[in-house]
Amino acid sequence: MKLRLGLIGLGNNWQNRHMPALRALSDRFEVRAVCDPVAHRAQQLAAEFRARAVDSFREVAFAEDIDAVLLLSARWFGSLPIIAACEAGKAVYCGASLELNAEEAVTLREKVREAGIAFMAEFPCRLAPATLRLQELMATKLGAPRLLFCNQRHTAVTQGNHQVGASSGGALNMRQTIEMVDWCRYLVGTEPQSVMGLTHPGDPLESAEDYLLMVLDFEKPKDGKSRPQAQIACGSYVRKAWSEATAFRRPADLQIVCERGIAFVDLPSSLVWFDSAGQHMESLESERPVGEQLLLHFHRQVASLLLKTASLEDAYRAMSIVIAAQQSHREGRRVECAS
Repeated sequence: MKLRLGLIGLGNNWQNRHMPALRALSDRFEVRAVCDPVAHRAQQLAAEFRARAVDSFREVAFAEDIDAVLLLSARWFGSLPIIAACEAGKAVYCGASLELNAEEAVTLREKVREAGIAFMAEFPCRLAPATLRLQELMATKLGAPRLLFCNQRHTAVTQGNHQVGASSGGALNMRQTIEMVDWCRYLVGTEPQSVMGLTHPGDPLESAEDYLLMVLDFEKPKDGKSRPQAQIACGSYVRKAWSEATAFRRPADLQIVCERGIAFVDLPSSLVWFDSAGQHMESLESERPVGEQLLLHFHRQVASLLLKTASLEDAYRAMSIVIAAQQSHREGRRVECAS
């Protein structure tokens, strides 16, 4: 079954993730329409994929020759393309950064539920080769996780327009933080019970917030062992003029302390772990790229003709935790995570 796709927006991961994956999986996907705020870019990309350039995301969603919508950037559209896809009954692959408050997140979840469409949020950390190998090690060598430290540091987004620049930086921080929250939930296997958050206001010309720190306390395991805890830090405090500093002495994407050892993960395919036998280094470069794995997962979800709500619920859950962390910062207290 070949899915006919409509692309809406081109995000930061288009060149290194989405475009190579679509070309490699040309037997599964066919791009039929491209919609982007930059008309020249949409026309150029449409020509490369032998598709058509479209001015309106609603036209993409309601086109008869489109089976699914790939929303890869929401900078200009927000969540409106998802709502249009719900109205048109089209499957959605969401790889975009959405800035939503708690009420908007609930509304969007209900619209997707009511539409009964296949919806997949892009969580590349889950399917990264290093993550899959780490899960094997936790089941065999390292044991259950006790402490997790997630870190992301990127260059601030600077735009000529004051408000656009702030929005872009805020969306990027939100996107990366949501991914890390989901990653921790996925690895621990239980839900956070409470969160404490701290944010730092950034330069208004670059990002609304240039640092977000949160601490998650997870549910206590059934075996009575210590309650897992995760610390997540996402920063965009490195200005564009200092961009070389972004990678300088960068901490591991994930440091995880388990019952019988510790591991350091750099996405997508680098893993170093330690146990009583010493240090072990693993490189998993030969595995299928994450972009292909994500699209294959989406293809299976749509082709199965069965409604899959796990991805939707995971996306909503992770987003609600980040929103709770922002509330924690505003109110200066720990906030319970809604069940």
